[in-house]
Amino acid sequence: MVKAYLRYEPALTFGVIASPESNVCYDPSGRLLLAAALDRLAAWDLKRGLPSVSFAPSSSSPSLAVSCIASSPSAAVSSSIASGHADGSIRLWDAETGACEATLHGHRSAASAIRFAPSGAVLASGSKDCDVILWDVVAQAGLFRLRGHRDQVTDLVFLDSGKKLVSCSKDKFIRVWDLETQHCLQIVGGHRSEIWSMDVDPSERFLVSGSADPELRVFRIRQSVEEGEDWSKWDVLKLFGEIPRQSKERVATVRFNRSGSLVACQVAGKTADIYRVLDETEAIRKAKRRMHRKKEKASAKSIIADGNGTVIDPFPAQDTQNPTVIVTDVFKLLQVLRASKKICSISFSPSNPPRGCLATLSLSLNNNTLETYSVDSEKAAKMYSIEMHGHRSDVRSVSLNSEDNLLMSTSHNAVKIWNPSTGDCLRTIDSGYGLCSAFVGNRFALVGTKGGTLEIIDIASGSLTEVIEAHAGSIRSIVPIPDEDGTVGARGFVTGSADHDIKFWEYLQKSDTDSKQLTVSNVRTLKMTEDVLAVSISPQGKHIAVALLDCNVKVFHMDTLKLFLNLYGHKLPVLCMDISSDGALIVTGSADKNLKIWGMDFGDCHRSIFAHSDSVMDVKFVYRTHYMFSVGKDRTVKYWDADKFELLLTLEGHHAEVWCLTISSRGDFIVTGSHDRSIRRWDRTEEQLFIEEEKEKRLEETFEADLDNDNDYRYGQKEDAPDEGSVGVPGRKTKETVTSADAIMDALDTAEEELKRLNQHKLEEQNNGRAAKFQPNVIMQGRSPSDYVLNVISSIRPNDLEQALLALPFSDALKLMSYLKEWSLVPSKVELVCRVCLVLLQTHHNQLTTTPAARSLLTELKDILYCRVKECKDTIGFNLAAMDHLKELLAMRSDAPFRDAKAKLMEIRQEQSKRSGMPDGNERRKKKRKKALEEKVEA
Repeated sequence: MVKAYLRYEPALTFGVIASPESNVCYDPSGRLLLAAALDRLAAWDLKRGLPSVSFAPSSSSPSLAVSCIASSPSAAVSSSIASGHADGSIRLWDAETGACEATLHGHRSAASAIRFAPSGAVLASGSKDCDVILWDVVAQAGLFRLRGHRDQVTDLVFLDSGKKLVSCSKDKFIRVWDLETQHCLQIVGGHRSEIWSMDVDPSERFLVSGSADPELRVFRIRQSVEEGEDWSKWDVLKLFGEIPRQSKERVATVRFNRSGSLVACQVAGKTADIYRVLDETEAIRKAKRRMHRKKEKASAKSIIADGNGTVIDPFPAQDTQNPTVIVTDVFKLLQVLRASKKICSISFSPSNPPRGCLATLSLSLNNNTLETYSVDSEKAAKMYSIEMHGHRSDVRSVSLNSEDNLLMSTSHNAVKIWNPSTGDCLRTIDSGYGLCSAFVGNRFALVGTKGGTLEIIDIASGSLTEVIEAHAGSIRSIVPIPDEDGTVGARGFVTGSADHDIKFWEYLQKSDTDSKQLTVSNVRTLKMTEDVLAVSISPQGKHIAVALLDCNVKVFHMDTLKLFLNLYGHKLPVLCMDISSDGALIVTGSADKNLKIWGMDFGDCHRSIFAHSDSVMDVKFVYRTHYMFSVGKDRTVKYWDADKFELLLTLEGHHAEVWCLTISSRGDFIVTGSHDRSIRRWDRTEEQLFIEEEKEKRLEETFEADLDNDNDYRYGQKEDAPDEGSVGVPGRKTKETVTSADAIMDALDTAEEELKRLNQHKLEEQNNGRAAKFQPNVIMQGRSPSDYVLNVISSIRPNDLEQALLALPFSDALKLMSYLKEWSLVPSKVELVCRVCLVLLQTHHNQLTTTPAARSLLTELKDILYCRVKECKDTIGFNLAAMDHLKELLAMRSDAPFRDAKAKLMEIRQEQSKRSGMPDGNERRKKKRKKALEEKVEA
C-alpha cells in the first residue's frame, strides 16, 4: 500500500514592517500608509501603530517580492492599489477589502515603477526589461507597450490630464510620450549619470529629476501650444535650471507634496533635502530683490560711462521691474531631514497636515521601521514610529515553550516574545546579539549571545534579570537536559561555545530577593579541541552529541562524558544536528549542502542526501516520528522521511537565507526565521500527499521554468535592441495564455463536431421523417455550440485574452470569427466581441483580405458591429446625462453649500499660517525701513 503523508502549508507571516526593496505610499483615502512586507502589503494606521488592512496573495500563487507600490490619486475616483512584483507581474487590490482583483502579466523582469493616471482608470508600469506598459484598470487588460529606453525604467509621471506620459531611465534620458498617438514626442538629455527618480508638481509647472549628479535638474512644462516663442514645436519639457544638492550620495526619490509647495529629495543615505517651492508672485518678488542687491553692489564698485562722458546704469529700471525668474528664485532649501538609519523611501501625506505644519512626511528605513515627521519652516519633528512589530535585523534563532503558546526570537539587539497563533508581539527585551535561545518553563528564558554571555530573561515582566559571563567565545547552542522520563529542561541545560568548551548548568533560585528569580550555576565543563558549532542531547539524556569545526561529530556518554561514537564523513563543518525522540537516529546538516542520517547504536551512516543547494543551517525531527525538517541558505524549507530517505515536500516563501526553525511538540506546525527578518508559520493540514505525485509536480515545475526562460530569451530584449519609440503588444506569453489558447481550440473543435452532429440529425429527420432523439454532448452542459465557445472565451482573464488569440492558427481564427455575428446580439458581450474582432483582424489581416470566404463575413460584421457599438455608446451617454442631472438636483439642496465649509476653512487657515511663517515678510519690512531712512538722510 502506498504510504500517505499530511501536507504542510504556509499559514502566517509576521515580523516584517517594511521591505527595503519597495517604496511606501499613502492609500487613496490618505489616512493609511502602504508598505510592502516581502510578498504582501500592509496598510498601517500611523496613530495606533497597527496594520488596518493586509493585502496577501493566495497561498496557491507563488511568493514573489513586491518591488513597487502605487495608489489611485483619489478615493472618490477609484479605490485601487497597484503593486509591482519581482517577476514583472502587476497586481490590482481593493483598498477597502484587501482582495486581489486582477493579476496582469506583461513585463519579463521585475517591475521598477508604477503610477496611476489622474483619472485612476489607467495605470503605467515600467520595468527592468526597459519597457513601459499602459494598463486599463477597469477592463483589467493591457493597452499597449512603449519601447525606446535602453536600460531600467526608474520612474513615471503623467501630464496633461493623463494624455502624456514622462518616463526616466538608467540610460540617462527622459522621454515624453503622447498616449493618444502612442509615440515619443521628446527625448531630454543632460544628466551625466543614471536618473533614479522624478516628479511633477500638482499644477504641472515644474518637473524635477534627480540622479547621481550633484544637482537636481528642474524643467518647465509647456502648458499650451501658444506658450512662449522660444519653445520648439514639439517640446513639452524645457530646462529651467539646476538646484545644488546637499548630499554627495545619489538621489533615490523625488516627491512633491499635495499642494506643490514642498519638494523632498531623498538620497541613498540617511538624509532627505526639503525645498520650498514659491509661487509666481513670491518668485518675482524674490527675483526683484536679487536684482536690486546686484544693482547696489555693482553701483558701489564702479560707474560706467560712454565716450561722451554720459553715465550708463548697468541695470536699467526695466530689468529691475520685470526681472527674469531663475530656478533659485523658485526653489529654496528649507531644511535637511536626518534619520537614524538609511532611508529607503519617502512619501508625503495627501491629507491636510496638523495645524502649524507645512506637510507630513513618512519614511521607510532599512532597519524594518516606519517613521513619520511633521515638516514646518524651522525643523522636522518626529510624530510617529512603527518598530515594535519586527526585528531591526535578521532573525537568528526561534524557540517554542512547552505549551506551544509562546514563541521567542532573537536578533542582534533584542529578544521578542510572540503569540505564534496571531503573530502579535507581546514583549520586546533589549539584549546582546542572540545566536541561540531556550525557554525555562513558561516564565523564564535563556539567550546565548555572540559575546559569550548568557542572559536570563523574565518573560512576565519583560526584563533582563541577569547577564552571566559564561564563555570566552560566542555561544552557539543552548540545549535543555531532559530527565529519564523525557521531561525537558528540568535538570538544567548545556551550552556549547566557540571557546572549545561545553558547559553543564543547573538552575538555582536567588536567595537575596523576595521574588522567585532564576539564576544558574556551572557544574561541569567538557573541554574540546575545536570550536563547538552545535550540541544535541538524546531524549532520555543518555548521550550528548557535539559538532566540531573539524567536520566531525563526537557522541559522549552523558554521565561519564566518555567518548561513545565518532561520526565523520562531512567535507565541511557540521552546522546543525538533531536526535530522534526514540534515540535511534541522529541527523547532521553541514555547509557541504548534505544531510547525513546515522544510527545511534553503531554510528553507521544510513544515507547521505544532497539536501539543499547551499549550506544546511538547521534540522529538526518531528516528535515521536522519523520525519524531519531542514532549512538552508537556499531559502527553502524541506520535509523528509528519514526511514525512506525521501524528500516529501519543499516549502518556498522566504526571500533570503533561512537561519533557524522550531517544531511544535505535537508536530502540527513549524516556525522558521530568516535573514529577510520574517518569521513564518507552516501548519499541518488534513490534505494527503504522495511521494510519486510530488516528484511529478517537481518535474513539471522544472520543465515549465525552463519553458519560461526559453520564452524570455526568444521574446525578450536579448535578441535585438528595441526600435526608437516603438509600440508593442502589452501582454506576454505565459503558461496561462498557452492553456487559454488550447482551451479555445478545444472548444472550437467540440462546437464544430456538435454542429456536424446537429446537421446530420436534421438530415436524417428530413429523409426518414422520424429519427432518434438527439443526444447533446455532455461536455457542453446543455449549451448551444455558439454559447459554449462564448463561455470559454468569457472565462479567460482579460489580460490573457490577447496573447491567447495571437496563438490561434488562421483556420481556428476564421472559425471563431464566424460566431461573432451571433455574439454581437448579446448586449453585455459587445465589448468582448469588438476586442476579439480587433485582435484577429490585426493579426491575420493579410490572410483575411485574400481569403474569399472571409470577405462576406467581414462585410456583415462591419455593419453589425458599428450599429451595436453606437447603441452602447448612446446608452452610456444617456446614463451619464442622467447622473449629471441627479448631481444637479442634489446640489440644489439647502445643506449643499455648507458641505465643503470645513475643508474651505482649513485651506484658509493653512494659507494664513504659511504667510505668517514666511521669512520674506520680515525682509520686506526691513527693506522699507531702510529705504525710508536713506531718503531722510538724502533730504
